[in-house]
Amino acid sequence: MSGGKQRTGELWVLMQARRLGFGRTTLRRRPDRIEALLLWCVLIAALLMIPVGAAIGTSMRNSLDASATQERAKLYEVRARTLEDTEPVASGIPGGVLSLVPVSYVDSHGTEREGLTTVVMGTKAGTDVMVWIDTSGMIVTTPRSPADSAALGGTVGTFFVLGAWLLLWGGFRLARIPLDRRRLRDWDTEWRTISARWARGQK
Repeated sequence: MSGGKQRTGELWVLMQARRLGFGRTTLRRRPDRIEALLLWCVLIAALLMIPVGAAIGTSMRNSLDASATQERAKLYEVRARTLEDTEPVASGIPGGVLSLVPVSYVDSHGTEREGLTTVVMGTKAGTDVMVWIDTSGMIVTTPRSPADSAALGGTVGTFFVLGAWLLLWGGFRLARIPLDRRRLRDWDTEWRTISARWARGQK
């Protein structure tokens, strides 16, 4: 069984090498050489998409980091205290780990205020939490962290590479259509020539 699998693997590698233009064979015609050239171009372009995707992801991460840094410069992080108990964590509910709860805090001007923020479900009243406020003293969304920026940049870069590979493969498949038609016409012409010679008793 293992020998058969090894033989199958060797045949597959040999077949792929033939498709890439390695090895000499009288069966390879002009459409086959064009297809091999196109395949090489697609493979090279696919490899080039990896550093391009990495550069795009890095650029996105840096841009998000810069935006978050500017946002933090205009905000303040203060300590707040929850005013109510939250519901206990319900088992079996995916994503149901956060709850909106009223809190009290003192803004940057020393004024005591109240607002709403999200906390982990099961948090008791009187628990200290950290919240971000703007210059007017209102609670705002927590600025994006460097880890979130890196994750988003990595996701964008990965999807760019995968999308580029999909487009390259689709373009290669479309380019093969006229080549396959040309091959079929050539085979049909050669078969007619050979069959006519056989009918006349020639070799």
